[in-house]
Amino acid sequence: MALLRERYPRFHSKAYLFTLSALKSVMQSLDPPRHITGTELAEGCRRLAVEEFGPMALTVLGHWGIHGTRDLGEIVYALVECGVLVTQEGDSLDDFDGVFDFGEVFEENYPWGANIP
Repeated sequence: MALLRERYPRFHSKAYLFTLSALKSVMQSLDPPRHITGTELAEGCRRLAVEEFGPMALTVLGHWGIHGTRDLGEIVYALVECGVLVTQEGDSLDDFDGVFDFGEVFEENYPWGANIP
């Protein structure tokens, strides 16, 4: 974690742990497990943020330096650079661009009382 924070101080250490938790959650939902896309991981982060932080998701993620899905990709690629995660041919940081709008999913269209897909 110290290496990540040293190389990428923009993100709080909890941002990396959160992203890894979302990855684990997505992987556990797959049968059989397989490589996942940037979009799948971003959606997994969205679900986990709503489950864990509820209406405070936007605030918590913002506090950690996560303001959009591109930030999630930058976290993933920081983890790749540090040897924690691996990519496959064809994977790109651009896969995380514009997956969803944080203001839309965490404020305007917050799923009050709904099951998160």
